[in-house]
Amino acid sequence: MKGELIFGVNPVRESLQGVRGAFNLYVQISATDHRAEKIIKLAEQRDVPVHRREKIDLTRMCASSHHQGIALEVEPFRYADLDDLLAASQQPETAALILVLDGIQDPHNLGALIRSAACAGANAVIIPRDRACGVTAAVEKASSGAVETISVVQATNIVQTLETMKNYGYWVYGLVGGESQSLYDVKFSGKTVLVVGGEGEGIRPLVRKQCDVVMAIPQYGGVSSLNASVAGGIAMFEIARKLRS
Repeated sequence: MKGELIFGVNPVRESLQGVRGAFNLYVQISATDHRAEKIIKLAEQRDVPVHRREKIDLTRMCASSHHQGIALEVEPFRYADLDDLLAASQQPETAALILVLDGIQDPHNLGALIRSAACAGANAVIIPRDRACGVTAAVEKASSGAVETISVVQATNIVQTLETMKNYGYWVYGLVGGESQSLYDVKFSGKTVLVVGGEGEGIRPLVRKQCDVVMAIPQYGGVSSLNASVAGGIAMFEIARKLRS
């Protein structure tokens, strides 16, 4: 195999509609619905060979039964460059919201957060290179193909990355728990970075020191904390609403 295998209707469709190199499309023999037909047409338009496979073979190839009868062999995922992202951010028409994830480990959380960022109009997601989940086939599936529509940067050092972004005029807001001020009381404007911490520890102390503001989502029930992807989604849409109001 030349590259990596992504699977699922939405990830495969988004990839074929993008610029990522594609080598082979695998379709379940019994898949004859309109979604499979549209994906096959996209592959044919790009001269990507189409191969029919039994369901059990696709499950083995994808190491998952959640392939929806579709898999695509593509070139390895290309992370965006931070310098290019910051240079583009100097343009007035560039969206002013960037999501920074400090140690998300679960691929489903990462995929959900990338999807929420794309839907909220963010122009990039930044993740650590080490001790965190990278963009994998499972992440692409969980994002429903959103990784093909938004820049994802892999940073060597999140603390230094935030320092650099602040030098470019970004304000950094950390999402935390506890008695911090309410997300809904914070005013957002200009270039905005939202930092969401990992599932267990939250934002690390050195990263938190780089935050200009820390804030929390008010909670009214008996559960003490929100899932990282849910909390990040709530915060991003609130920030997006205020930035556009």
